[in-house]
Amino acid sequence: MTLQELNQLPRKDLETALAKCCGAEAWYHTLAQFQPFPSVEWLHQISDLVWEALADTDYLEAFTHHPMIGDMAALKAKFASTAHWAGNEQQGSQQANEATLLALKQGNEAYLKKFGFIFIVCATGKSADEMLALLNQRMPNDAATELKIAAAEQNKITHLRLDKLLSD
Repeated sequence: MTLQELNQLPRKDLETALAKCCGAEAWYHTLAQFQPFPSVEWLHQISDLVWEALADTDYLEAFTHHPMIGDMAALKAKFASTAHWAGNEQQGSQQANEATLLALKQGNEAYLKKFGFIFIVCATGKSADEMLALLNQRMPNDAATELKIAAAEQNKITHLRLDKLLSD
């Protein structure tokens, strides 16, 4: 879709398209109010401003729209509308050895238990070993620090998905 096509979408369709980029309702509802978008760069800048103004509960809502890193079954079942995007984002975990995948699974479960939300990382270009190292590096964080890091990673993912939306 082009920027011009995005700008011509009715509000409900625009929100549906933006929701594929980030599942936080407050984000896509607010961002849609800025239509028409004069440029892709402007869209990204407004996206950042909207994202930064959200509450922690909005960040947590966005996280629920992601599968656990390496959970390809959940990716296929739960996230069919964005599975091709998330699958490409998590390509590194698809090519991992069994030991790394098991460690990622166990690490993800421990992370979820500790923080109450899944491990969020912009996985594009990262191997499973790199993602596992990042998970292990972030596990000692306190909840407030980790929420900030996860929110920043979500924002990176959102930007990638906005670009993908405008290239489909």
